[in-house]
Amino acid sequence: MFYREAGDFKTSYKDDNQTFPIKFDRYRYYAVLLFGFAVVPFLINDYWVNAIFMPFLIYAIAAIGLNILVGYCGQVSLGTGGFMAVGAYAVYKLMTAFPDVNIFFHVIIAGAITAIVGLLFGLPSLRIKGFYLAVATLAAQFFLVWLFNRVPWFYNYSASGQISAPERTVFGVPVTGAETNAWATYLFCLVFVFLSAIVARNLTRGSVGRKWMAIRDMDIAAEIIGVNPLKAKLSAFAISSFFIGISGALFFAVYLGAVEVGEAFGINKSFLVLFMVIIGGLGSIFGSFAGAAFLVLLPVLLKNTLVGGLGWPTDLAAHLEFMIVGGLIITFLVAEPHGLAQLWRVAKQKLRLWPFPH
Repeated sequence: MFYREAGDFKTSYKDDNQTFPIKFDRYRYYAVLLFGFAVVPFLINDYWVNAIFMPFLIYAIAAIGLNILVGYCGQVSLGTGGFMAVGAYAVYKLMTAFPDVNIFFHVIIAGAITAIVGLLFGLPSLRIKGFYLAVATLAAQFFLVWLFNRVPWFYNYSASGQISAPERTVFGVPVTGAETNAWATYLFCLVFVFLSAIVARNLTRGSVGRKWMAIRDMDIAAEIIGVNPLKAKLSAFAISSFFIGISGALFFAVYLGAVEVGEAFGINKSFLVLFMVIIGGLGSIFGSFAGAAFLVLLPVLLKNTLVGGLGWPTDLAAHLEFMIVGGLIITFLVAEPHGLAQLWRVAKQKLRLWPFPH
C-alpha cells in the first residue's frame, strides 16, 4: 500500500509535530489546494457556486468558529445565527460608510466587531455553564435579531427593513452586487476559508488551544494547574465570534446580496451550524469541513435524486432530510461523539496497518 509511514523519518520536534507528518497526507493537502485554487474556478458555473460551493465555504468558516467554542473549549452556544447577523450588519455599515476601502478589510473588521460582541455575551460563561449557558447564548440570538429589526440605523433607515450589498471589487473584479462572476465570488470566499483554517489549526495546536481543552475537560483542575478561566473562556468566545462574523459578512455580502435579519439569521441558522459541528466532529477542524459538506450536499442530493429523479413531492423530500439529520445526530452523540472526523481517522489508521490485523 502507498499509505505508509516507512521512510518518513523525523529529525526534529518540529517535524514530528507538524499537521501532516505523513508525506502522502502533505502531498494530498497540496494537491487539494492546487485543485481548489487553480482548477475549480475554470470548471464551475453559477449553479455549482450558488448551490454547493458558496454555502459549503461560508458554513465551513462558521463551523470552525463554533467548533472552537463548543468542541475545543466546551462552552455551549446557541447564538451562532445572531453573531452571523452582527458580521452581516457590520460589513454593511462599513461598506456604505467607507466605500473606498477594499471589501477584504471590511470583512476582517466585521469579524473583529463580532468578536467584541461575542466577548460581551461570553461574560456569563464565567459564572454559568452547561444548560444555563446555552440559554444565555440563546437569549443573545433573540436579542440581536430583535435589535437589528427594531433600530433603523442598522439598515440605514430603509423602508423595507432589508439591507443590500453595494457593488465592490477586488483588483477590479466585482465580488458583490449583480455583476459578479461565479469564479470571482468562489475564489474570494476560498481565500477566507484557507486563512481561517490555517489560523484555527495553529491556535488549537498551540498553548491557547491546550488551555481551551483543559477548561473543556475539567475547569477546576485547569485552574489549579495555572490556566486562567477568565482569559481562556473569553478568548474562545472572541475568536469563535470572529470566525462566525466573517462567515456572516460573506453570507450577506457575497452570497445572498440582500437579507432580512429574521429570515436569514434566525434560530434555524444557529441549529444548522451546531448540527454541522456535531455530525462533523467536536474538537476537529477537519470535522467542521466534513459537517458543512454533509449538510450542504444532503438537501441537494435528495432534491436531485428523489424530486428530480423519482418524482417525489418536494415536502416529502424535505421531511426525509429532517429525519436523516435527526437520526444521524442521535447516532453520532450515542455511538461516535467525535463524528465523521473520527471515522476518517479510524479509516486512515486501518490503511496504515493493512493487511496486518494488529
